[in-house]
Amino acid sequence: MTTRTVDTAQELAAFLRTRRERLDPGDFDLPSRQQARRTPGLRREEVAELAGVSIDYVVRLEQGRGLRPSATVVEALARALRLAPEERSYLFDLTRQRPPHAGKPATTAAPPLARLVTDLSPLPAMVMNHRYDILAWNREMSRLLLDFDTLPPSRRNAMWLCLMHPGMRDFYVDRERVVREGIAHLRAAWAAYPEDRALTDLIAEFTAHDDDFARLWAERDIKVNGRGRKVVRHPDVGTISVDFEVLMPLQNPDHRVVIYRAADDDSQSALHRLSPPQ
Repeated sequence: MTTRTVDTAQELAAFLRTRRERLDPGDFDLPSRQQARRTPGLRREEVAELAGVSIDYVVRLEQGRGLRPSATVVEALARALRLAPEERSYLFDLTRQRPPHAGKPATTAAPPLARLVTDLSPLPAMVMNHRYDILAWNREMSRLLLDFDTLPPSRRNAMWLCLMHPGMRDFYVDRERVVREGIAHLRAAWAAYPEDRALTDLIAEFTAHDDDFARLWAERDIKVNGRGRKVVRHPDVGTISVDFEVLMPLQNPDHRVVIYRAADDDSQSALHRLSPPQ
């Protein structure tokens, strides 16, 4: 992958093809056709029929000819392809049918949010932007993950740490799931911020240096996961299970406040040992 911003026409073409090819024709009430299927998924003419557009229009979209479908057509394609909510949002971003983000991406935490993560102690908490850059954190999060003050600002990135930091490659018990979910978020951010050169360069770095990232990025999964559970192997206190919640402040839409809570009593005890009350 080259270090370029999003070529929306080509990405739209690839996304539509992959979503069409994953569908099972048997799940649709389509007219029977005599000719055998040579490729997986729905045919282009079937997508056109389901979406109420011409076959030629679908062909031109999948060839990346720079068409910009209307919001009505985008919605019809989303229904025809049975896109999940995150995939639908991604399609609207690629076709520029959602309002663009105002201003430049955040590179520092808004002061009220920086104070908030401190006040959230003893819960581990941090502020990130859409690139997974870690902008602010509290003592508990630093003790759980690693001392962010020892890293240059350019390396305070949650995905970079997971993929590239030698001490964290085995930190997550289910590393592939964590990486897969992170990639799905980054792909959604890539479409929502198509001119963010720093994000594009970061994705290019990951693709060039991590085979797992390159493989999963090519699958074009789209999912913004705002809640879930992670299990980590901490070098000092052993296995810890945490539930996480991601909040997006209305006044700072490029910020994400990430809060961890112990998922069980043993994990709570481990967190207490990591960060005893001061």
